[in-house]
Amino acid sequence: MELLISGLDGPATRLELGKSPLSLGRSVDNDLAYPDDPWLSRFHLTFHRQRDVWLLTDCQSRNGTVLNGLAVKEVMRIKDGDRIHAGHLTIDVRESPKEIKRPVISFVPDSEEPGTREATIVTSLDKLAGSGRVVGALLKAGQELAGQKPLEALFEVILNLSLSAVDAKRGVILTFDDKAELAVRCSKGEGFSVSTAVRDKVIQGKASIVITDAMRDDAFNRQDSILLHQVRSMMAVPLQTGDRVIGLIYVDNGSVLRYFSPEDLDLLTVMANVAAIRIEHVRLAEIEQSEKLMELELSQASEIQQTLLPACAPLFEGFDLAGLNICCRTVGGDYFDFLPYPDGRLGLVVGDVSGKGLPAALLMSSLQARVQMLRETMPQPDQAVTILNRSIAERCPAGKFITFFFGLLDRHGGFEYSNAGHNYPLILRADGRVEQLLGNGMIMGLFPSVFYPLNSVHLERGDLLALYSDGVTEAASADDKEFGEEGLAEFLRTCGHLSCDDLAQKLVEQVRVFHGSTSFADDFTVLFVKRL
Repeated sequence: MELLISGLDGPATRLELGKSPLSLGRSVDNDLAYPDDPWLSRFHLTFHRQRDVWLLTDCQSRNGTVLNGLAVKEVMRIKDGDRIHAGHLTIDVRESPKEIKRPVISFVPDSEEPGTREATIVTSLDKLAGSGRVVGALLKAGQELAGQKPLEALFEVILNLSLSAVDAKRGVILTFDDKAELAVRCSKGEGFSVSTAVRDKVIQGKASIVITDAMRDDAFNRQDSILLHQVRSMMAVPLQTGDRVIGLIYVDNGSVLRYFSPEDLDLLTVMANVAAIRIEHVRLAEIEQSEKLMELELSQASEIQQTLLPACAPLFEGFDLAGLNICCRTVGGDYFDFLPYPDGRLGLVVGDVSGKGLPAALLMSSLQARVQMLRETMPQPDQAVTILNRSIAERCPAGKFITFFFGLLDRHGGFEYSNAGHNYPLILRADGRVEQLLGNGMIMGLFPSVFYPLNSVHLERGDLLALYSDGVTEAASADDKEFGEEGLAEFLRTCGHLSCDDLAQKLVEQVRVFHGSTSFADDFTVLFVKRL
């Protein structure tokens, strides 16, 4: 049996199942470690062999494991053709093909030494290094550019190699910056003068140009910089990788004893091509390293953000409670909370910051801190939302806002709430009816002087209250149909008998199946309250 593991991008990895057990997760301690996938738990799942079959176990992962569209709740057997989803990974199970392995190469004894035969030619790098200026320059360039150097240091190496190879006195390297403009990366000398026609011919025409004697060229011999630095000969060649030009190398000298030749131009052109490939390699490596560092920081931010959300629901006599948050990215802007009041009531909070990713997460953490401070004064829901809006609107970035729902539940089923532009919660009554909790106010963060209305409802025994973010109802299927409030209401009717914890997990599973993917397009948050 073998696994074909593919992520969001990049080639798939093929792995034959041999070792048992075989663990997979975000931690580097796993046999299969994917530290850059924030959707994976540290130890997400394991494969293990039992006699002649392979079994799959989910290690109580935060986002779950899906086998052929079904959540893995217990040990399940895997077979040829199965498909597993975990985090951003898709794992296809296949039977290993039977292959006859042959040696790639074999060495046979020989009675003669290499080089003693008439048709055999032997050379070496040492011999080539002294065989001519061109070969020696290219060998030196290969050796110098093979080392690990940061990008800025690499430009100086390339310029020195270029000047040495063609015996030039001055030179400059230019590459395109983030604004698509040519910028100087390294230079030896100053006051360089290059015509726009030459620049465009090199950059746009991908051509290398040599002017053997600038004093005989009417386009140059009257320029002050040419006269000042006594420039007699000059070359300009493109820094080209494939069909893409990333800049140019320009060199000149004032020697009347030696003008640049066509051989010099060919040599500098080849060296510039080698240098351009190396520059791109180092640049992409630095970008990749920067992205990895950013992913690591985001992963740490995700762990911090998870500590801001409740690890589990509090005990509240006469009620079953559960809450769940899944970010569509490493960090998100959804928020839920349980706030026990000193007088015995329980605050229920759900919020959704506009946007996604790190900006939304930062605003969400600010909201969470403000909500926690409100518990000290035990305000009514309308007062709480009014105070929060005034505080947030004074410092909310332009274009950002928050939808927010705050409710207070007492032990007798009384529920008072205030809604700031958030989705209407749903109540599944014990007799099967589904109701919306109407009553709404303006979204938070736009105007500080807004007051919010207070609404109330009563939860009877057997009633189920569902608070949620729009990531639940706006999850779309392959044909762009939304799960919707109707889909959520039907889910509550069908599965409302489950415990709130199981209900939350079941909803995640059902929305994933509806969406056709283990990941979501928006942050997913739900909070369930059932009166027992």
